[in-house]
Amino acid sequence: MMTANPRITRRAWLAGTSAAAIYGGLGTQSPAAVVDKAKPKSVAAIITVYRKGSHADVIVGKILEGWKQQGGPGPALSLASMYVEQIGDDDLSRGISKKYDVPMFPTIEEAVTVGQDRIPVDGVISIGEHGSYPFNDKQQHLYPRRRFFEEVTDTFEKHGCVVPVFNDKHLGPEWSDAKWMYDRAREMKVPFMAGSSLPVSYRDPDIALPMGSEVEAAVGIGYSGLDIYGSHTLDSYQCLVERRRGGERGVRSVQCLQGDAIWDVVDSGMVPKDVLEAAIAAVPNNKNVKIRSDERAALFLFEYLDGLPGIVFMLPSSVGGIGAAVKTKGQIMATRFEERREPYYPHFAYLLKAIERMMHTGRPSYPVERTLLTSGILDRALTSRAQNQEKLMTPELAIEYQPVDYPHAPQPNLASDPRSH
Repeated sequence: MMTANPRITRRAWLAGTSAAAIYGGLGTQSPAAVVDKAKPKSVAAIITVYRKGSHADVIVGKILEGWKQQGGPGPALSLASMYVEQIGDDDLSRGISKKYDVPMFPTIEEAVTVGQDRIPVDGVISIGEHGSYPFNDKQQHLYPRRRFFEEVTDTFEKHGCVVPVFNDKHLGPEWSDAKWMYDRAREMKVPFMAGSSLPVSYRDPDIALPMGSEVEAAVGIGYSGLDIYGSHTLDSYQCLVERRRGGERGVRSVQCLQGDAIWDVVDSGMVPKDVLEAAIAAVPNNKNVKIRSDERAALFLFEYLDGLPGIVFMLPSSVGGIGAAVKTKGQIMATRFEERREPYYPHFAYLLKAIERMMHTGRPSYPVERTLLTSGILDRALTSRAQNQEKLMTPELAIEYQPVDYPHAPQPNLASDPRSH
């Protein structure tokens, strides 16, 4: 059992620590094995909006109210403070603050320091999702994730203390911001993790691609908006294909196709028909809209440096879920990454399990490089779309990492305490 305090002192920070120790793999050890239930770790929450059903509600709410948010067992974490940037008529944070005696602060620095002249928390959870923020010309929702991370790490620098940080969803969303966040974390040796809840969610059917698989082809399926759900879809796709032989080496090029250009690629044989059909069959379909009639469809077409084609269809009008199919040695496995609502968005409980583990060990539960890569693919796909579907060469996405065998949610149902799995 590991119970070491993950704080890094000024001396250790200035001297530098091994990047491998922070970013290295964690093996297959059960998440429960590294968490001391008797000694909760304290976290500060930096939030855009806290309303019912928001990411703040289904992540922070589980710290306060248990895994099912009905009382009962919860993570070995305690909420020390909150910064909430936008407070509307539907805000929950003020009532939560009063009910659970959690102080709210007007600045990020004050939340991280809990109003003191030091950093007393064991970690920071940054939730830059939901709220009234602008869109750019590529239709990226400009959530303040970089600004949040910059203010958090400026506070670390000021007080000479570094603690783990989790960033909800993809980095950026613009590539320059994503890369800045990653570089800043490495420079300061901040244990850093990010990403979607879906890679650790339930899978239907419950498949697990073995490490080192010989992947011949893979097709991903997503729905909803290209920015908001493209990140979920790419994270889900990548958590499978990263397990191919040799690990991840990055992406050579990215292109986004729309309209007839999508189906020209499909009809050319570039997209394996059997793998595409298996992926489509794994997700709920809108029987009134055939995929070729989906006027909002887009195809993210990218090439990995090891030659594997990256193929992700976004089908907002014709499907209602996220899935993927992978072909290995002539055999096809396909699954849907489930987004369950009951009991109270349980897939977020498994994301919180990964966060909890990092806060207790001081090390990411899985590599942030996965999310850096998918953030870059998404940004470049949206850039391609804005540039007349041009194919973009992406030397900046030569991002190498070794995946870890971190577990996803078990079927069939969430137990009262996911630590038991």
